[in-house]
Amino acid sequence: MRALCWNGVNDLAVETVPDPRLVNPHDVIVAVRLSTTCGSDLHFIDGYLPGMREGDVIGHEFMGEVLEVGGAVERIAVGDRVVVPSFIGCGACWYCGAQRYSACDTTNPNAAVQQPILGFPSGGIYGYTHPFGGYQGSHAEYIRVPFGDVNCFPIPESITDEQALFCSDALPTGLMGADFCDISPGDTVAVWGSGGVGLMAAHTSRLLGAGRVIVIDRVPERLELARRHAGADTIDYTSVDSVPATLREMTGGRGPDACIDAVGMEAHGTGVQHLYDRAKQLLRLETDRATALREAIMSCRKTGVVSVLGVYGVTDKFPMGVLTNKGLTLRTAQQSGQRDVSRMFEFITSGQLDPSYLITHDLPLSDAVAGYDIFKNDKSECVRAVFRP
Repeated sequence: MRALCWNGVNDLAVETVPDPRLVNPHDVIVAVRLSTTCGSDLHFIDGYLPGMREGDVIGHEFMGEVLEVGGAVERIAVGDRVVVPSFIGCGACWYCGAQRYSACDTTNPNAAVQQPILGFPSGGIYGYTHPFGGYQGSHAEYIRVPFGDVNCFPIPESITDEQALFCSDALPTGLMGADFCDISPGDTVAVWGSGGVGLMAAHTSRLLGAGRVIVIDRVPERLELARRHAGADTIDYTSVDSVPATLREMTGGRGPDACIDAVGMEAHGTGVQHLYDRAKQLLRLETDRATALREAIMSCRKTGVVSVLGVYGVTDKFPMGVLTNKGLTLRTAQQSGQRDVSRMFEFITSGQLDPSYLITHDLPLSDAVAGYDIFKNDKSECVRAVFRP
């Protein structure tokens, strides 16, 4: 089959690789119909996350049609059109029983590699470094899905492929971030980043009762999407002296009730601190440019919630004293989309949300290298590129 492979830092290629096969009786083979780029992919493409190997197939956000099922699969049948959350659950461990599928104890075969870093291993994820399991990714014609009954979800006929695609990762991640905020009716929620996850966090914050959503970014086209689709107020951080001061002014001096960081380790910023972070990151003295995280902590009102969705490694200058003295709650996780699929489907079928507007570039898989180049380097034009095998 043809697939998009990582061959080194900023070195991608569409290559011919072996077709996946059933490994255990709970497996499902899915013929991929759509997959999409994700900002978290850029972290290992740029070399900030270790553990990739030459020839690894990348991609973790996808939907498709079931091609083959193992003998122990009961709920999923050949021909089903399904969406698959990006983190892999087993359905049987304590964490899966608590619907915390991304913390699954079973699905990371490389737990011994990850445990010294994290203390305990996470669940596995498709196409996202060997410490996270080394699974082959979704930018391919076919993909193996372990524990198919747990991880494959048949898509209602009224939902299109393009809408269902984002129920794999961008929408459940944004929804998780909004859930973390414990939103009361009328609350103000500030969201850093208006990429796919940030836009979904802003939109679902509205659906959960926020009276006001404020989105912070520097890309006019993305900020316009936040205004148009999520009804958000916006801040272009390059046009203000201080984002925290601007947010205090917009909220009567108190600050947002909750803040969501949907940016992560490669945040852009302004001023001396951004240059300092960038220099340390380039020298590998730290992995993170944590501008958005620091601003969220500084901006949030006292006793509020800071919800972190961005991917981080080693963060310098973390303002722990601010968290303590303001009484902030910090909540973060990798998404466990399996628990939210029915809710996401309801948002879409009821007309409250159509995530397909995230698609700005629709490309054949053969053009995936160009798609990632556009996604990485042309933020004004590209929110998400999708690939069709």
